[in-house]
Amino acid sequence: NFAGILVITLNYFIQSSASYNPHRAEPSKPKKLQYLLEPPVQVEVAGRRGDNVTLPCILRIKPNHYKIKWTKLDPEHLGQQNIIMISNANAFKPYGPVGRRASLLRAHTMDASLLLSHLELGDDGRYQCELINGIEDENIVITLRIEGVVFPYQSQHGRYKFNFHEAELACAEQDGMLASYSQLYRAWTEGLDWCNAGWIHDGTVHYPIVHPRPVCGGNLPAGIRSYGPKNKNHDRFDAFCFTSQIPGSVFYITGAFSYDQAVYACKRQGSALALVGQLYAAWRFQKYDQCNGGWLKDGSVRFPIVSPRKRCGGVPEAGVRTFGFPCKTTHLYGAYCYR
Repeated sequence: NFAGILVITLNYFIQSSASYNPHRAEPSKPKKLQYLLEPPVQVEVAGRRGDNVTLPCILRIKPNHYKIKWTKLDPEHLGQQNIIMISNANAFKPYGPVGRRASLLRAHTMDASLLLSHLELGDDGRYQCELINGIEDENIVITLRIEGVVFPYQSQHGRYKFNFHEAELACAEQDGMLASYSQLYRAWTEGLDWCNAGWIHDGTVHYPIVHPRPVCGGNLPAGIRSYGPKNKNHDRFDAFCFTSQIPGSVFYITGAFSYDQAVYACKRQGSALALVGQLYAAWRFQKYDQCNGGWLKDGSVRFPIVSPRKRCGGVPEAGVRTFGFPCKTTHLYGAYCYR
């Protein structure tokens, strides 16, 4: 009898909780800006690595005494290292590595826009322009998106060999960095379909699926499959790396080289074997298309396809194809060099 009463009570509680919908007070509307010009909705500035960009911040009214503080809103860091610069009407003080590449545009007397030069991969994120006058402080937030390409990366020793820190290092060695979730999501919307889970920048693990299939999560719908946060020291997966445009160019040398011969072939041309990220960047931004497998610096063999065709991998989508990591004494492939 007690068990029956308990079940009935629990059922009533669950049903009551599910149907309970209190009248919550509506969230207060954001305060109308007095000194700063309201930016357009969802302001986003886009740029590629190496570009110079301007993050807009315009004063509507200039207080008698004020400071402008620019900060990068990075949830993984707190404190002074987030501040890019603090400025008054006469001078500004830069902070941190981003501050060294930052200045105020000052196109006119009401302009507090931030000029960022020589963009780096890690500059992607949200930035806050704050007017401080000790009475009515105000701020606006601008998003800076680095245009680039996400590529999956696996150890030469096989699948799921990287802990988080090793994945970070692997991406850096291939001219990239671990992708953010928003970068991975954008890549998925552009067609990235990959059945191996990989680390991303915030320490979580995911894999993007465009074409659901039984071996990749069963009958779940297309989307970003998530394993959530994992132990950064002990759990092991692949990596999703992000890179952007490159200052140089990638070119192919025809031949049937071993790995060492490919290194020498590039060296004779005043270059070096390309990194994986450099090949992806050339494919994305320079529309590099080459239907021949070639050695890369990490010992893998790949080739980039912009215009898919039957005799170039037979896959209908554009992309960078891979032969994995062949034996380095194999004499079958050309060389992709970077200069």
